[in-house]
Amino acid sequence: MCALRPSVATRAGVCLLMADIEPLKPTNTGWLIADVVADTFAFGWARTETDPALLTLLSDPQWQPYVVFPGQYAAPERVVRTVPSSLESPLGPPLGSPLESSDGAIAKRPLFILLDGTWGEARKMFSRSPYLDALPVLSLEPEQISQYKLRRSGRGDHFCTSEVAALCMRLAGEHLAEQTLEAYLAVFTHHYLRAKNQQPIVWDGEAHQRLREVQREVQHEALREVQRQEKAAATAPAAP
Repeated sequence: MCALRPSVATRAGVCLLMADIEPLKPTNTGWLIADVVADTFAFGWARTETDPALLTLLSDPQWQPYVVFPGQYAAPERVVRTVPSSLESPLGPPLGSPLESSDGAIAKRPLFILLDGTWGEARKMFSRSPYLDALPVLSLEPEQISQYKLRRSGRGDHFCTSEVAALCMRLAGEHLAEQTLEAYLAVFTHHYLRAKNQQPIVWDGEAHQRLREVQREVQHEALREVQRQEKAAATAPAAP
């Protein structure tokens, strides 16, 4: 899997709040997000103490944090269903560049806070983390059911962490990141199930082909973005 690790330049970031032993589980998909999205931050969750670095991150003025959680569990005035979108190019604007909102103000970069654990653990983290109480709650409304096959769930509307991150990237207009996360999860699932059943990896199968296709598109778009920036720099008026 290490040789397949993809990466996409994104304006959006991800903050993982991880329950207890969640990072140690072989079926955890949070690390897939960290591979794809450079600005991924991970913190262990505890009811009685909070990592100071987490509080610093949430107060950083470049970020607009969103707690990603079903809206029915939050006060209606906290619930949002959209975020500022980076649609100037499939990769979003260059990292560190401003993005204007509809009213001309500089929009902050979205930071999606994902509660990484079982459904019961996620509900506990949501209700027992006072530092999250003042943040907007992003309620997703996916049209598809989960494709995650490594843990059993009685409900099709329960998504794994990587799938939630992909849905967030879609809302933010980060479509190459969305597609990369989806393809990477499919490859991870294939590797896990083949290893579990002591079967060889099908390197030329559909999952690997799709990931290679997305990676090529990421590379092509990165090159096009460099060319656009160079053209813009060449046509910019000279400083007096």
